[in-house]
Amino acid sequence: MTTTESSTLDSLRLAMENWFTRHPSVLVAYSGGVDSALVMALAHEALSKSGGRALACIGTSPSYPQRELEAALALAKQVGAQVRVVPTEEHLDPNYAANPQNRCYFCKSELYDRLIQIAQAENFSTIVDGNNATDFAQGPAERPGSLAAQERKVRSPLAECGITKEQVRELAKSMGLSVWNKPAMPCTSSRVPHGTPIVPTLLKKIEAAESALLALGFKELRVRHHGDIARIELPEKDFANILSQRAEITAALKACGYKFVTLDLIPFQSGSLHNANHT
Repeated sequence: MTTTESSTLDSLRLAMENWFTRHPSVLVAYSGGVDSALVMALAHEALSKSGGRALACIGTSPSYPQRELEAALALAKQVGAQVRVVPTEEHLDPNYAANPQNRCYFCKSELYDRLIQIAQAENFSTIVDGNNATDFAQGPAERPGSLAAQERKVRSPLAECGITKEQVRELAKSMGLSVWNKPAMPCTSSRVPHGTPIVPTLLKKIEAAESALLALGFKELRVRHHGDIARIELPEKDFANILSQRAEITAALKACGYKFVTLDLIPFQSGSLHNANHT
């Protein structure tokens, strides 16, 4: 990764400070990933100085692992930001539970509708998310949740300030945020093939399987759900390690409810479950 000049990082940070100065009461849709964590930290920093208000809101549901919630809350505490857990119930929406290609649209619609209720009740003028300029370079088909945000006038200050994913990580690192190099971790529902119904018990099964692998020291991974089969995806550099621990891993994932445990010989690739070229 090319290192961004310090002066450029300073300019980007100032641009974000100016953005929040113009929007002095914000709700941050905060997941604990690097993008929304940076927005949370910058909103807190800017509005604490200017006398504004920022509240980070974490939407929790069966598709959001408990380990992610705990980590997100710990980071907010470290930053000193105000944070609130907001239960969501997208899994009760038949449109979401059917697990269509645009599943994320229904998830984000549920979250943003909850945040709109809070904003209206507590006089927050603006809701923001963590989308960056790199995200917006992708088409709407790849990011159906963005349509839900657009419909509800959710703002994306990172994208509006032209900040790319690479710059997000460098800014987060410069601010001492521990998630600066955290791998992307989409919701647990993304491990389930489209068309397979989403139910909480299934999501908990996947969460337990991935938590078992994380506890063994693997950092970037997916457990893809295929009925009785758990298909593990890892970067190629981890192949030897997982094979050396195959007995322990097999036992752990069978304890989660899987009958068969497989390693995908194609290295980890985000979104591969729905990639037509990845079979």
